[in-house]
Amino acid sequence: MFSDPNAPKAPEPRRPLRPLAAILRARERGENPDLIEKENLHARHERMRDAAQGRAESRLLVLGLFFVLAFGTVAVRMGSLASAPPAEPRLASGAVISGSRADITDREGRVLATNLETRALYAHPHEMVDIPRAARELARIFPEMDQERVEKRLLSGRKFIWLRKTLSPEQVQMVHEVGEPGLLFAARQMRVYPNGPLAAHILGGASFGDEGVRAAEVIGVAGVERAFDGQLRDPKHTGKPLALSIDVKVQATMREVLAGGMTMFDAKGASAVIMDVHTGEILAMSSLPDFDPNDRPPLPSSGDQADSPLFNRAVQGVYELGSVFKIFAMAQALEERLLLPQTMVNTTQPLTWGKFRIRDFKDYGPQLSAVDVIVKSSNTGTARVAQLIGAQRQKAFLGDLGFLEATPVELFEAPSGRPLLPKKWGEIQTMTISYGHGLSTSPLHLAAGYASLLNGGTKVTPTLLKQSGRQLGPRVVSQETSHAARDMLRQVVVRGTATFGEVPGYGVGGKTGTADKPKPNGGYYKKKVLATFASVYPAHDPKYAVVVTLDEGKTKILGKERRTAGWIAVPVAAELIRRTAPLLGVRPEIEPEVATELVQARR
Repeated sequence: MFSDPNAPKAPEPRRPLRPLAAILRARERGENPDLIEKENLHARHERMRDAAQGRAESRLLVLGLFFVLAFGTVAVRMGSLASAPPAEPRLASGAVISGSRADITDREGRVLATNLETRALYAHPHEMVDIPRAARELARIFPEMDQERVEKRLLSGRKFIWLRKTLSPEQVQMVHEVGEPGLLFAARQMRVYPNGPLAAHILGGASFGDEGVRAAEVIGVAGVERAFDGQLRDPKHTGKPLALSIDVKVQATMREVLAGGMTMFDAKGASAVIMDVHTGEILAMSSLPDFDPNDRPPLPSSGDQADSPLFNRAVQGVYELGSVFKIFAMAQALEERLLLPQTMVNTTQPLTWGKFRIRDFKDYGPQLSAVDVIVKSSNTGTARVAQLIGAQRQKAFLGDLGFLEATPVELFEAPSGRPLLPKKWGEIQTMTISYGHGLSTSPLHLAAGYASLLNGGTKVTPTLLKQSGRQLGPRVVSQETSHAARDMLRQVVVRGTATFGEVPGYGVGGKTGTADKPKPNGGYYKKKVLATFASVYPAHDPKYAVVVTLDEGKTKILGKERRTAGWIAVPVAAELIRRTAPLLGVRPEIEPEVATELVQARR
């Protein structure tokens, strides 16, 4: 017989509170059986209360022990921290602060920036014996320290105080001789620049970031130090120096020549760039006045930022560079078959456009050949060539050469050197830009533009990193146009406005530019100019582009004050080429003769 699984189960029998045997015995003795049930119920409640109380006491005991252990642990840790010496701070990632930083070298491996093991000074005031005497001695060793301020800090009740971030070995010894046990030293690395102000604007400088007792984080603040900060601080690159394109010997010579030119021509500032026209490598670049990155001055809080020694005139300075731009207009006209080198161009002056009058420095007659427009530096001739080109094509051509945006050179400050473009690029702007007015760019832009135009016609991008070969940039002009532009610039030095630029054996070709400096509120100064000479050498097969600018330079010759680039910038550039070409391995040679063709123009 099988039972039904869905059938309801019979309830379990209830255990009686009053057992039958106990009831029967109680009746026999004449007692009340109900008392048995009451006693049993009372006993059960007692047992339940005792069990609950036991469980509660156990829980309270465990919780009490937990709090005792927790507060004991905190107390022990606080006591150990209060009595322990200063511990090394750690970054969020848990890594110890590291002061290591990769070296920076020139193209030949010569050190430009490296690390030096030094000492920092700190104090444990609670361990010091005679604080007033210690403050007195520290003020004697470090004259920049204020004795009263140091003493006040040491008596402030703090247990740890930084006193000085870097000390020389001599200063360490002098502090040792004070004999104060509470004055302690911490080993660390600091960034040093063995060549002082040489290449200051390229290197930029470094400073301390996060600091610990045993180390300090060295971070870049400007120049390539900041542009490559992540790479230089990366531990995997510590033993691998950053190789720059500059040559220390060429850089030192440039700075010496440029400083001499500033002094000779009483200029307020100067800059120069030497660039390899095929690789874009910057072999040397200087901006004066400069500074020592070992003791980098603070940013100026007032006045013209461009007058600060921190300002990099070669990269950050954007100027109307004047007639050095004329070769670009002429090269574009040649490239677009609008004329030939010996095409005759109308140079009748003034050239009138609305209320504007364009004139030349001298009256060159009714017409000049395209070559002589460059040689004589005719504004009217260049402006008429620009009219043939038109605004849109001119803007596109200058854009291809990189004149419409900041240079991508590897400097933190490079984006601030963005060219200043006209709000409206119309016909009059096209004419003035053709001879270097109305568009402001940097000397580095100009060097890159000359390199791209004259190296055979392929664009190069300026770089401060050592390259392994030529850049394969896009073509901006044909080789024929590039060769013709070289020949024109060579004629400028042979018989034009840059005859002082001739360096025997090196065939220099270049163009002068003298631009009036604009006033802050509009208009131009009459006796403040920026003199520029942009050149390449050797002109028949260019290897290097050289740009030199002098700000507000002047000289007096035959009783007359001279301010133009032919008198100011050209002699400095010639001396720079004469002294640096041998260092760059360029041998003097006899240049080949250049054949030209004569064509009559209709305009």
